[in-house]
Amino acid sequence: MGTAGVAAALVAAGLLFTTSAHTARGTQLRADRPDLVGLIRSENARVEARVRRVEALRAQVDADTMAVAAGSVEVERLRRTGQPLLAAAGLTPVSGPALVVTLDDAPRGAPVPQGVKPDDLVVHQQDVQAVVNALWSGGAEAMMLQDQRVISTSAVRCVGNTLILQGRVYSPPYVITAIGDVARMRAALEASPDVALYREYVAAVGLGYTVRTHRTLRLPAFAGSLDLRYAHTPDQPAGRAPPAVSPAPPAPPGSAPTGSS
Repeated sequence: MGTAGVAAALVAAGLLFTTSAHTARGTQLRADRPDLVGLIRSENARVEARVRRVEALRAQVDADTMAVAAGSVEVERLRRTGQPLLAAAGLTPVSGPALVVTLDDAPRGAPVPQGVKPDDLVVHQQDVQAVVNALWSGGAEAMMLQDQRVISTSAVRCVGNTLILQGRVYSPPYVITAIGDVARMRAALEASPDVALYREYVAAVGLGYTVRTHRTLRLPAFAGSLDLRYAHTPDQPAGRAPPAVSPAPPAPPGSAPTGSS
């Protein structure tokens, strides 16, 4: 019985080793954990290289258009017709008085009020969107998020604690710069219920929120792709829930949460 058992174990081990070798095909069955930071950096570098390529091609197209327009009445007419649309599309640099709004996560290691979850201590997608929407409603003529111009096709998306904008990944703090009537944009921020709700979290859990005025700033032209590949209207916009702290800070009159992220 003992000899038969040993033989059976050896046969089973041989089958196991053979199956593993066939499956692995000379590679590791359990690969090391991927370097996510390195992957993000390499992808950002790749996107930046493509953006520079797009800028170079766009400059070449502009130069070729000007050269052809010099000898064609029709091309010159079309060029003049499209020229006023460039600013509205974000394809020209803009200078003027500006507001700079900065959103940041709560400081690490700071005391956390009772009832607060880790998810309450970070900036969410709807928080960035709330500021962006308020500034647009306040008459912003041009806007920049981090180091990129925001245009009508720009989508603000967050994955975990990172922001993805036009293929590039950013970590907080998130900086939104808007050029326009500074007083009107400030009033729009103050009037926004979503921004007011975010400020409740600022007071309750220490999220970062600063608004600075600049007499003159210059925003570069948008340099990314103008193709619109995906678009849909959400059934209901997402929003923050009131901060679950004890005691909870009073909500400003007239403000109402729109849901939870």
